[in-house]
Amino acid sequence: MPRLCETDGLTEDQTEILKAVRVFVDEQIIPVAQELEHADEYPTEIVEGLKELGVFGLMIPEEYGGLGESLLTYALCVEEIARGWMSVSGVINTHFIVAYMVMQHGTEEQKQKYLPQMATGEMRGAFSMSEPGLGSDVSAVATKATKQDDGSYSITGQKMWLTNGAESRLVATLCKTDEGADSVYRNMTTFLIEKEAGFGETAPGLSIPGKIEKMGYKGVETTEMILEGHVVRADQILGGETGKGFYQMMDGVEVGRVNVAARACGIALRAFELGTAYAQQRHAFGKQIADHQAILFRIAEMATKVETAHAMMVRAARMKDRGERVDVEAGMAKMLASEFCSEVVDASFRIHGGYGYSKEYEIERLYREAAFMLIGEGTSDIQKMIIGRAILKEYKLKG
Repeated sequence: MPRLCETDGLTEDQTEILKAVRVFVDEQIIPVAQELEHADEYPTEIVEGLKELGVFGLMIPEEYGGLGESLLTYALCVEEIARGWMSVSGVINTHFIVAYMVMQHGTEEQKQKYLPQMATGEMRGAFSMSEPGLGSDVSAVATKATKQDDGSYSITGQKMWLTNGAESRLVATLCKTDEGADSVYRNMTTFLIEKEAGFGETAPGLSIPGKIEKMGYKGVETTEMILEGHVVRADQILGGETGKGFYQMMDGVEVGRVNVAARACGIALRAFELGTAYAQQRHAFGKQIADHQAILFRIAEMATKVETAHAMMVRAARMKDRGERVDVEAGMAKMLASEFCSEVVDASFRIHGGYGYSKEYEIERLYREAAFMLIGEGTSDIQKMIIGRAILKEYKLKG
């Protein structure tokens, strides 16, 4: 077993799960990832295989049909999947955030209704916070849910960047409710919106337009969601109370940042594998290019960055599993892993030389995927603001 990205203290069950996922990645994902990605084709067979492995229900408690595993187990599985093809890990990530929010904040009725279907992958989730004019300013959410005389809510607005937007049947959606709270953050509510899978009008007053064309992160669909007087029942409010949406979403984003860190680790590890393999196959000036000091130094730096990012991601996941607040640690892990991922992929790209620019080589795909890690679940600049403010509170001067 290669020494990079090993994790100490895993149980036998965790080790067996990770082994099964790695075998699946090597045999079922890596051989077809290039073809599916360039065709921008949804990985139906891969998703079905992940259902059989139980990955969709990895963290869902056993009483609701899941495996009841930890965030650490989940993150390590995502790392393996992203090593094969980052797009597939996106299908899992968005679904997981919604399942996590239902687990942590849902009513017992909501857990009973949704989690068993989500554990099997029969019902897949999407996470909807962003809007076309929103960017990183969540307080500016404009999608509005207006309470009706019968207690239901009518929702109107436009949402953006929904991974699983078409395939999902449950969308955790952040809306402004404006019910008299003294803070903009307490005037937001998360609704569990139900819809059919597919494009077009998938529920009354709810439309999913076609896929957003992207430079990378292909195969999995990214969409908008248009809401025009879409009516939801009061029991579709996550947790049953209005005004808690922002805090519920931030909890979901926190674990999502651990997940993106894991995805970045997986991409970086694959880039390292490809770069070191190519450096031992390609010869120049009478020897393999790995023997040239410039390449050797690059390999050493790549390995160190891969290992460091993995350690930060594991630490954040373990802290969250202990019930600790990890806004800073998750932000650090996400920022560091995404930045190092970009640097490792770039180094591997340079090792490949001209061949790295060819679509026949995996590194070209990784180069485009790494760019998304820098912005997904909050840019590095946003992470720095979160980290910096928290650190200043901890180290505030006294007197």
